[in-house]
Amino acid sequence: MRVLLVEDDPMIGDAIQSALKDQTYAVDWVRNGQIAINTVACQYYDAVLLDLGLPGKDGLGVLQSLRRQGNAVPVLIITARDALSDRVDGLDAGADDYLLKPFEMAELLARIRAVIRRKNGVISPLMSNGIITLDPATREAQVRETEPVRLSNREFSLLQALLTRPGAILSRTELEDRIYGWGEEVESNVIEFLIHSLRKKLGNTIIKNVRGVGWMVSKGE
Repeated sequence: MRVLLVEDDPMIGDAIQSALKDQTYAVDWVRNGQIAINTVACQYYDAVLLDLGLPGKDGLGVLQSLRRQGNAVPVLIITARDALSDRVDGLDAGADDYLLKPFEMAELLARIRAVIRRKNGVISPLMSNGIITLDPATREAQVRETEPVRLSNREFSLLQALLTRPGAILSRTELEDRIYGWGEEVESNVIEFLIHSLRKKLGNTIIKNVRGVGWMVSKGE
């Protein structure tokens, strides 16, 4: 999953970025409201973490601009502004959730998972196509009634991307986009390596290759 972090405080931003990377998210971090708007316009994100007190354009203005453009990306406001009016304004402007600083990273991660689930129309915390079940909280995958298998960070990221859209073919570029953030070196043949590893753990037929196009998991049963 790819997340845009919009935060101008270097200490807070660095802590959040590190925590998200530890949990397999590809994270891009910007410190200016207008840059955030420009970034979302040219890059797909699964979620945006948005501070309100920003240079260039404040967070509420960023949110209003995104929604006016018809961009439905889930937005989680993270701010120290605790007045009721601020919370109401943020939610009415189109925020999906509102989290007050300081917060525990475990709560932030749980809220990110929740807003992404809602965006994808999923009620259960588990992702599944009826054959494979993936638990984002534990990063374990299970094929039907077999024992759950623990996945590495990047194995999890790749399978999560495929299970977000069962039946859709994702290209190498689309999969790399979910695994790597800005400035991270894309390793040669990493997608093939991860798919080979997932097939060893979950079965050879779980991930299908569409030659010359990309990879997919079936819509299931």
